[in-house]
Amino acid sequence: MGLARRDSIHHTYADYLRWPEDVRYELIDGEAFMMAPAPDLEHQEVAGEIFRQLANRLADGPCRALIAPVDVRLPRANEADDQIDTVVQPDVLVVCDPSRLDRRGVRGAPDFVVEVLSPSTASHDHVRKRQVYERAGVKEYWLVHPTDRMVTVYRLVDGAYGKPDVQELQGETAVDVLPGVVIAWDALVERLAPVE
Repeated sequence: MGLARRDSIHHTYADYLRWPEDVRYELIDGEAFMMAPAPDLEHQEVAGEIFRQLANRLADGPCRALIAPVDVRLPRANEADDQIDTVVQPDVLVVCDPSRLDRRGVRGAPDFVVEVLSPSTASHDHVRKRQVYERAGVKEYWLVHPTDRMVTVYRLVDGAYGKPDVQELQGETAVDVLPGVVIAWDALVERLAPVE
């Protein structure tokens, strides 16, 4: 099941900024997709723990960890902000180039993106957003599956994501694009509800 589209009109960031704040959307190639209602507690636990670990490990360096909601504007070239037609809100992201950060969020590809899957967003994150992140040049993209206790890792090689690396949520997983940074899973998985 995909996310609901707002309408069939091509939108830009200028349109997006005028919409009411009580409903969140993401723009992908001008299509506005309504974001799911507030995620469940397990989703937030996973996203929050990944963010915490990243923020702690990156505290003394140039890279910044951020957690949703943060607008990430992904221009195709040098178009002005109001003409950008792809704006996403990854669950967790890391930006190592401070020039990409501004009051509104991030302009340009983050170095690292994590999406925590939930039933209503899984296909959107696996298909549409993976294509968007690949095109934009996100160096490493993780899809964390809390229910299946797995992480799918895509790494950008020569401008494309190669075959994904699928791992269980156990031990540690290295973030290749951030040397020396790992995400530890065991304590987090112990806090999650048992798999039914």
